[in-house]
Amino acid sequence: MEIGSSELKWNASFQGSAGERYLFMVHVRIMLVLLSLAPFVRADGPSFRNEVMAVLAKAGCNQGTCHGNAKGKGGFQLSLRGEDLWGDYAVLSKDQLGRRTNLLEPEKSLMLRKATQQIAHKGGKRFATGSAEYNVLRDWIAAGMPEDIEEAPAVAGLKVSPVRQVIRSPESTVQIRVKATFSDGSVQDVTSRAVYFPSNENAKVTAAGKVERLEFGEVTVLVRFLERQVPVTLAFIPDRNDFEWSNPPEVNFVDRHVFRKLKDLRLNPSGLCSDNAFIRRAYLDLLGFIPPPEAVEAFVKSNAAEKRMRLVDQLLARPEFADFWALKWGDLLRSEEKQLDRKGVHVFHEWIRRSLIENRPLNEFAADIVRARGSTYRNPPANFYRANRSPVIRAENAAQVFLGVRLKCAQCHNHPFDRWTQGDYYDWTAMFAGVNYEMIQEERVDRLDKNEFIGEQIVTAKTDTVTNPRSGKSARHRLLGGETVPAQADQLDALAEWLTSGDNPFFARVQVNRVWYHLMGRGLVNPVDDLRPTNPASHPELLEDLADDFARGGFDLRQLIRRIMASRTYQLTHLPNSGNVDDEANYARTIPRRIEAEQLLDSIAMSVGAWPKYSNHPLGTRAGQIAGGLAPGRRRGDKPTSADVLLGTFGKPERLIACDCERSKANTLRQSFVMWSSPVMNDLITETSNHVAVIMKSDRPVEGRIRESFMRIISREPKPVEMKQVKDFLKGKDGDREAWEDVVWSLLNTKEFLFRW
Repeated sequence: MEIGSSELKWNASFQGSAGERYLFMVHVRIMLVLLSLAPFVRADGPSFRNEVMAVLAKAGCNQGTCHGNAKGKGGFQLSLRGEDLWGDYAVLSKDQLGRRTNLLEPEKSLMLRKATQQIAHKGGKRFATGSAEYNVLRDWIAAGMPEDIEEAPAVAGLKVSPVRQVIRSPESTVQIRVKATFSDGSVQDVTSRAVYFPSNENAKVTAAGKVERLEFGEVTVLVRFLERQVPVTLAFIPDRNDFEWSNPPEVNFVDRHVFRKLKDLRLNPSGLCSDNAFIRRAYLDLLGFIPPPEAVEAFVKSNAAEKRMRLVDQLLARPEFADFWALKWGDLLRSEEKQLDRKGVHVFHEWIRRSLIENRPLNEFAADIVRARGSTYRNPPANFYRANRSPVIRAENAAQVFLGVRLKCAQCHNHPFDRWTQGDYYDWTAMFAGVNYEMIQEERVDRLDKNEFIGEQIVTAKTDTVTNPRSGKSARHRLLGGETVPAQADQLDALAEWLTSGDNPFFARVQVNRVWYHLMGRGLVNPVDDLRPTNPASHPELLEDLADDFARGGFDLRQLIRRIMASRTYQLTHLPNSGNVDDEANYARTIPRRIEAEQLLDSIAMSVGAWPKYSNHPLGTRAGQIAGGLAPGRRRGDKPTSADVLLGTFGKPERLIACDCERSKANTLRQSFVMWSSPVMNDLITETSNHVAVIMKSDRPVEGRIRESFMRIISREPKPVEMKQVKDFLKGKDGDREAWEDVVWSLLNTKEFLFRW
């Protein structure tokens, strides 16, 4: 009898008599014949593409925490969420000699016995014997495991209801219904076969799609069937029988969208903030520091019409606006010394700042960065490519910063939560593959640090590509979700033109979402650079209207900021009413947030009238004027000052990633200790010529000096009880400098100073 080499290997490894080995080989050959004929045994079994794969998804078998993991589990690996149908079919039907399926006795198939926990299974029981899922897999195996990947109609779309709904107590449940439309035009109810993922613990969802409230609040349920997915946004709210809509006036479309949702949620917005709060808020948001006391006093006393928007226009025209908002773009564009070097950081920062002073349209600003090449000293936007050294990093960071798309997951497999395939990822990456660098001179300080680059570089670009690891072929040059770019075209020019055109569906949305985040403390979409259908906006119509208005207005950053700040929504007080005290996601009131690192130090300096010293910067430099990331001089031997340390403690980023999220907004215990006893705090408060000295020399009554201290530090007059407390503290110590320093120190450590209200 002739047998193949693989059979000889099995025969040699089998321990037993010659007769037993012969019977073993006969059994193996029978199984191989059955496997080869499996697709032709019966043609009327369940569809592998549309039924078997749906069962695997429903049972969680192909999730990242189970066999869909990059390395599988227990020697059994499926593609993540069924992205590779051919590979999954081969694994189920032929892998390890088809040991997972038993064609002769389907009920004894390993995949059924483990899933029903008839034998040990680390994943636990996935479904019961005799269940619909069990029957689909058993019948498919009994039919000979038919393969219909090419023949079966594909899912063309999902119709889910409801997509958005408010559920008032005492109602506590809602049933989601799902219908799938297939490529042949047929429609099926797949409610029981779809998979449901709630975004938080406000609700739980049964396998049949019934959502049950656990806590009041909003929840997004991701509904997935095979390769299609739709988010469902539900809001569970208390009954609030006594609710009456306050009917607040609407200034513009921002208020219309926000107030419409608040009314649906039976939440009244808070009232308007005071003039003291507004001017402080506007200075912090636009310039990065608190207002001087004389500006506060003049603004509060003014009876001019539209004085709030006049103030906004005045602040938008000041150079400090460009300083402060250049920081935000410096964070995103990774303007830091390790890869750009000190000169590169400064010329890049100055170019960003100059663009903001000139109010260049944001799409032109972005286009100049994307198409940049040449000297990193003489053509500053070329530093973007100097900071992003490989095609993969360039592709991922450009998508995240300019399109609001997080592509990283698609590098190894199709994106599990977005539409992007691995092919999309590498075709987009190919657009950046031709970028290269010429070193004019190299003056590396740390020879062991391959990421350090000091000296001028020339950025060049030619047509090149990358290899798609799945296909093994060269990727096409293709815009993300768009057209293929001819190989002979200038790839960066084509990319810049598409990315920043008014028709681009991504650019305007992520930019307005980012500006909304900086002004309101929370993005309409969170994270702000992760815009995808499965991460819906809290106010989707508002996001679209803002993006359309931004594009129609010529991508004017100042106009966008003015539009938001003019709204009543922006100007609401932080003080809650009885209904909105627990709401933080729908803009029913302003949510207090800690001021950022540069805002904090610059506000301290302006309050006390003394300036901290930063490494490698002259005295008098504001933190908001520092071009680089955290402690910019430390890599070249300059010792960080206590002011640099304070900036790091309060979240100034190193600019190692292209994300707003690197700048920490967290409140920590260490921050409290720094505010209490940092050398920079003590030095500024005790500086002999600061505002404490001015107060000490004043011949005004103590009440006037206390009032000035409050106005200078927390932008308001003291309340009567506060005036009494400070006067009592200063009684008999009016001429004691340390006593006045204690007053200043106390005010600087109040929440009212440390937070933006």
